[in-house]
Amino acid sequence: MNTFGKNVRVTIFGESHGAAIGCTLEGLPAGFKLDMEALNAFLARRAPGGQGLLTTQRKEKDQPEILSGIQDGVLTGATLCAIIRNGDQHSKDYSNLKDCPRPGHSDYPAAVKFHGYNDIRGGGIFSGRLTAPICIAGGILRQILEKEEGIVIGAHLAQIAQVGDDVFDPVKVSAAALRRLDKKEFPVLCDEAGEMMKREVEAARMSCDSVGGVVEAAVVGMPPGIGDPMFYGLENRLSQALFAIPAVKGVSFGDGFYASMVHGSENNDPYVIDGKGRVRTVTNHCGGILGGMSTGMPIVFRAAFKPTSSIARPQQSISLSRKEVQELRVVGRHDPCVAIRAVPVVIAATALAIYDALREPRP
Repeated sequence: MNTFGKNVRVTIFGESHGAAIGCTLEGLPAGFKLDMEALNAFLARRAPGGQGLLTTQRKEKDQPEILSGIQDGVLTGATLCAIIRNGDQHSKDYSNLKDCPRPGHSDYPAAVKFHGYNDIRGGGIFSGRLTAPICIAGGILRQILEKEEGIVIGAHLAQIAQVGDDVFDPVKVSAAALRRLDKKEFPVLCDEAGEMMKREVEAARMSCDSVGGVVEAAVVGMPPGIGDPMFYGLENRLSQALFAIPAVKGVSFGDGFYASMVHGSENNDPYVIDGKGRVRTVTNHCGGILGGMSTGMPIVFRAAFKPTSSIARPQQSISLSRKEVQELRVVGRHDPCVAIRAVPVVIAATALAIYDALREPRP
């Protein structure tokens, strides 16, 4: 159940404290020259230990080893297999969680589903560590989309706790603006808002707590008419990929829930013909998708992340063996806000869904 895609199939494998994590990619185009330096830079944005005390203190290089599917830096068309070897595990920090599940985490339902045999170390397969191979696969497809299709994907931290950043202009967001975010250590549109966000995260960390956040993403250069109605629409594909990211609890496209509070005359996007003879819209309340298909406008959406469940503050849990209430104190190294390192993961998940949709046969 760790496979995504119809036309390009991505399978994620491994566990947080196992020997390695990785992915396989089937259906890649032969002859594409992969920029490994750019891929490593993309992975570094997600890697643990890169944001000081604002993120987990686990140190992993996250340098991928590509075992197949590439020769002399060029994709061969065969199945690509890549791994990242784990090297900084503190497995003893999780020994008590077999019997005492963390509130807000997958520990309890996983113990029921897998009859207690689930790997609890670092969260096992439910860990955010598994987003590293998602970034390998998505990072590769992102390069192909940009170089061969002219489609650019980017994202920023739209909100942390109650602190909000500026938002993308859903009509005018540009590829250049998205590329600029790639170069920022803290990916926000407004640096002043970014400093306020950092203070919010630090305050949560100092109080042995955590905060949630929202990542806003955009796709520009998408041609119209890509996608399908019903079960394989663009929203469907994107949502499926995004909800594979641990801690994602909500996804909204365009105006999202706000659209339910206005009239149709306010929500509809009037059509125009631009100077190049293309069909465009004056506004973009729909977020660039109608009927499950791209409109040719920027695709804009948001993913909401819950606060990190592993916090140092004492919490009420239970002993599964004794069937009684018990206090839990979580130890180990955890992000006080997972949304910070999730920005490149959202980009990667988006690339998986967009590329898979583009590979569908077109009339």
